Amino acid sequence: MAVPTNSVVASGSGSLSTTITRLLIANRGEITARIARTAHRLGISTVGVYSEPDADALHVDAVDIAVALGGSTPAESYLRAEAIIEIALAHGCQAIHPGYGFLAENADVAEQVSAAGLIWVGPTAEQIRTLGDKVAAKKLAIESGVPTAPLFEVSSAADGSVDVPEGIPMPALVKAAAGGGGRGMRVVRTSDELAEAVTAGSREAQSSFGDGTVFVEPFIERARHVEVQIIGDSHGNVVHLGERECSIQRRNQKIVEESPSAGITPETRAAICDGAVALARSVGYEGAGTVEFLVDEAGRPESINFLEVNTRLQVEHPVTEAVTGVDLVELQLRVAAGEALPISQSDVQVDGHAIEVRVVAEDPAAGWLPSTGTITAFELGVDGDLVRIDTGFRADAEVSSDYDSMLAKVIAHGATRVEAAAKLRRALRGSEISGVTTNLAALVEILGESDYLAAHTPTAYLDEHPDVVASVGPTGDDRVGLLLAAVFATERASRAADRVTGFAPSGWRNLRTQGQRQVWSASGSETPDAVEYTVCGAAAEVLLGPWPEPLDDGTLPPDERRRRIVRLLSVTEGGGRTPSRIAIEIDGVRRVVEVHGDEDAVRTRSVAGALTWALAPRFVDHDAEAAGGGPICPLPGTVIAVHVAEGDEVEVGAVLMVVEAMKMEHKITAATDSTVTEIHFDVGSRVDQGDLLVSLEALADD
Repeated sequence: MAVPTNSVVASGSGSLSTTITRLLIANRGEITARIARTAHRLGISTVGVYSEPDADALHVDAVDIAVALGGSTPAESYLRAEAIIEIALAHGCQAIHPGYGFLAENADVAEQVSAAGLIWVGPTAEQIRTLGDKVAAKKLAIESGVPTAPLFEVSSAADGSVDVPEGIPMPALVKAAAGGGGRGMRVVRTSDELAEAVTAGSREAQSSFGDGTVFVEPFIERARHVEVQIIGDSHGNVVHLGERECSIQRRNQKIVEESPSAGITPETRAAICDGAVALARSVGYEGAGTVEFLVDEAGRPESINFLEVNTRLQVEHPVTEAVTGVDLVELQLRVAAGEALPISQSDVQVDGHAIEVRVVAEDPAAGWLPSTGTITAFELGVDGDLVRIDTGFRADAEVSSDYDSMLAKVIAHGATRVEAAAKLRRALRGSEISGVTTNLAALVEILGESDYLAAHTPTAYLDEHPDVVASVGPTGDDRVGLLLAAVFATERASRAADRVTGFAPSGWRNLRTQGQRQVWSASGSETPDAVEYTVCGAAAEVLLGPWPEPLDDGTLPPDERRRRIVRLLSVTEGGGRTPSRIAIEIDGVRRVVEVHGDEDAVRTRSVAGALTWALAPRFVDHDAEAAGGGPICPLPGTVIAVHVAEGDEVEVGAVLMVVEAMKMEHKITAATDSTVTEIHFDVGSRVDQGDLLVSLEALADD
């Protein structure tokens, strides 16, 4: 989890140690912990802040002292700039580092910090305003000679209507002028869809950034998203640290990032890096920033389209650190302290390849629906020296709908791209996060998929590879090993209880030909795993299903029944949070599995992967029936739009309501042609997972 060991050294002026001795980090989660590591290495003490839900969060322990902000939502906590400035002054801080998100690209806050006599670790307010406005930045890029496509400005009236220019080529992309992270962004494929996309994008941008301004530009099908890391100082120096490719995205938000890009030509690399530096020089840029581009899948220079400048540290900055050996947070602090950059462009050398994945609390198979709840297990990586892990979570942490869904970043560095992918895949296969649904299994599949390894990774990658999105983790004998470890663990627990109660063990049968039958449900899998086993000492004879429900005589064609001989070789008992280790042999092949069980589930983990198991219930109530005839809320959030009124007749698929959670909009639609009988929540209402949102009465067939 350490930052690069070959990080940059001080320039010799000594101004950092005298100018910044105490730093307030105005953020939460992994970025706070990451900034604190570098600050502590430089001898700088740190002050953190936290909201009510984050009182026991990992980042609170990563800083020297942490001060309560109160509240739970960002507006009530991490966006309270005045309160954060007061905390910095009260605790003797000289500087504020905003991290990314929240206050990071807010020019007004940068001015407030400076007016209070504090150092803002980032670009100046003027630079944030100029480059943070995507329309202004694009115009400046054109003036600076940066290759780019045209943009089309959109005006909005006071009544909320929009004036969209005619003649915009399709397909097109609607984008927010402020902010990032894919919020406010909409792909439009026909002119008829444009006005609605502009309205929806503007509403989301207003909610996320407080600025509903949007614009439209041509959309490149099968594009690559490539960005250049820059850093400048107050002495007129600007350097780039190479490029990153971040094309694998869901909802226009990145989940796999790497450096360097494996899909662009040398001419394109030179053009975007030179263009990024020229743009930064044109405004006298100070601090770290990222200049983002789209290119076509072939990565040709004639396809380059400038997108925007992110005037902050990026989530994916660790891959740049890994290949250059430069600690970007250290450079940020030195520049903020007034030092000249201690490196020149010739000092920047790219060594090998680095890949970062974002582990998020989302369900890829359910359209990347965010998942909330309490994390019951949090174990990332095996062979710890393989990867760097940046996280703000641990076991017992709460994943709230008020914040971003990212749980961790895992980064691997190798001599080649294939080596980095192999290291990262091994680390992820042995990782376990329980209590919330994550994308771990999908990430493992991506890193081993042939098109990914061949660098065929346009932004359409996930749409074109549904198998990786639908992945539910280990398969084949890897999965069987995890399942049978769960079976053995529960069998041992049952036998221990039997010795107390006097009952026979659960796997015992008078009739040797029929054993204990169970159906298990694995985390993320819709298909249950069926097993029949008969225990005889340390060995078991196992038949694997599937079987139809309800289980009757278990009769199946021979090719659907697999008989395995399983032996329990050893058990190392755990306790509390320490899992048991079970060594089992399946048809002569030995495997070691970590097992941790509680009343609700059995968690299993090995180098092959991790799965959480539960005995499948016989009867499951349908959500719609339980709700009483209407859509239920998929996760906690806030109602931001209601599109129907009581008495309205709606068609199947009609949007009834929009719920915002984890900074994303979720459309609530009608499952059938229906009449709206009751609306249970208004705009601004907080809703919980499982709440009935709108009562519907199905229309009778004509």
